[in-house]
Amino acid sequence: MRPATISLALDRAIQRLESLEDRRLDAEVLLAFILGRSRTHLVAWPDRLLSQAQQDAYDKLIERRLLGEPVAYLKGKKEFWSLSLKVTADTLIPRPDTETLVLRALELIPEDTSWHIVDLGTGSGAIAAAVAVERPCCRILATDVSQATLIVAAENFRSLGLNSVDTRQGDWFKALPEGTVLDMILSNPPYVAEGDPHLQQDGLPWEPDPALLSGPDGLNAIRDLIAEASGYLKPGGWLILEHGFDQGESVRRLMHQAGLSDIQTRQDLGGRDRITEGRFTD
Repeated sequence: MRPATISLALDRAIQRLESLEDRRLDAEVLLAFILGRSRTHLVAWPDRLLSQAQQDAYDKLIERRLLGEPVAYLKGKKEFWSLSLKVTADTLIPRPDTETLVLRALELIPEDTSWHIVDLGTGSGAIAAAVAVERPCCRILATDVSQATLIVAAENFRSLGLNSVDTRQGDWFKALPEGTVLDMILSNPPYVAEGDPHLQQDGLPWEPDPALLSGPDGLNAIRDLIAEASGYLKPGGWLILEHGFDQGESVRRLMHQAGLSDIQTRQDLGGRDRITEGRFTD
């Protein structure tokens, strides 16, 4: 397709994306990305002409978006807690719902404290990075079973200048050094049931299955985390887990059976159960 003005390129892209609910937003975000400008620039300079290279690159991104590939993967980045994080096909795309977990963690962590915290299954490093920015005196360990995923997280920590975050590869608690004692365990583990119809929606087919799926009821990883957490938390230490909107009751029951106290489920901005917390007092 021949180069066009910004206005015409947007109109063409919006028309091609007519089957998508957020077609205008997607078209604007992707064109701004190609141009290295803000969306405001598109409004201010509608008659500016794209180069042939820009037009070709934009057409390719629009085609990939038509196939369902998430905008975050097309850009290779995603905003989370006001931080710009690199994302790839090896990482789950950070979502606003997970900010509920970060917010609660920050309410519990005293300012200027040197708590030892782990983010299990860190993915892009979103949780660890957000906590580290807000509580720079804490020491945070970010783990993941996938080396490819952990490379992305480590790159994000470096780009944000977060020297208080270390990374370590391993399957859940197996990644922790021997003798680790923690003040807080945070995790957004896989919690989608195998065969859940939601797996075909919202770009999930493009995201890594190991970061999403967790057995027939979606609770396999959560069961393991709750069962083993007591071996690593100091008395009074907190465990905070993200989970599905319909899993709050099950997670509370699992925490109660494991001997946790002060168990509470909290809701995300949409009013849905999203995180459950508890702590060991013995």
